[in-house]
Amino acid sequence: MELYLDLLSQPCRSVYIFAKKNNIPFELKQLSLMDGEQYGEEFGKINLIRKAPALRDGDFCLAESIAILLYLAEKFKTPDFWYPADLQQRARINEYLSWQHMAIRMHGSKMFWLRLMIPKILGVDVPQDKLDAALEDLNSSLKLLEDKFIQDRPFIAGEHISLADLVAIVEVIQPVGSGLDVFEGRPKLSAWRDRVQAAIGKELFDDAHQLILSSQERVKLMDAGKLQFFKPKILKLFL
Repeated sequence: MELYLDLLSQPCRSVYIFAKKNNIPFELKQLSLMDGEQYGEEFGKINLIRKAPALRDGDFCLAESIAILLYLAEKFKTPDFWYPADLQQRARINEYLSWQHMAIRMHGSKMFWLRLMIPKILGVDVPQDKLDAALEDLNSSLKLLEDKFIQDRPFIAGEHISLADLVAIVEVIQPVGSGLDVFEGRPKLSAWRDRVQAAIGKELFDDAHQLILSSQERVKLMDAGKLQFFKPKILKLFL
């Protein structure tokens, strides 16, 4: 089984952590989204959507991180707590997975691009009002994550880590890569992060997030020319 991943991408990190944590055998096919490798002819045969992550299991190809996580959980019979058979616990996980796409995922990604990639790599000044609005959206999503989804529970679905926590933590970490400490002044979020990190294992957690958390240094070495092709699309999406 092959997993096509770029660990700068939040969904790729969730798939990577899940596979590694559950000792799922796979061949890592590293993909550089920044270099546009997803638009190559060979990758197009794997995923016509041209996004990562992607999975190839024999002749079977699958796109979309949530679909891949569920496929891995079911195929490899991972421990029940990841995606419980209990109706209400599973519903709680599905609720978070359904909500996050247009909330914490969108807002965390936008903050990362506005604070770091667009000004440092594309050389475009981001208006302060755009930054302020993006931060307000991110703060709203983080508040909902705390108040609605975590509440007073150790994890989103209850006493144990689940796919919901895994998908959540990689998104929450994304804006941290731009130098924004989203955990400052949020003791509940910080305590939840620590529990998630402990459940995953610090070594694996750090391994998966090493690239994103070194982004401020990495941008100094990036070839800005490689992103120029995507500049109109990026600016349209985030500005």
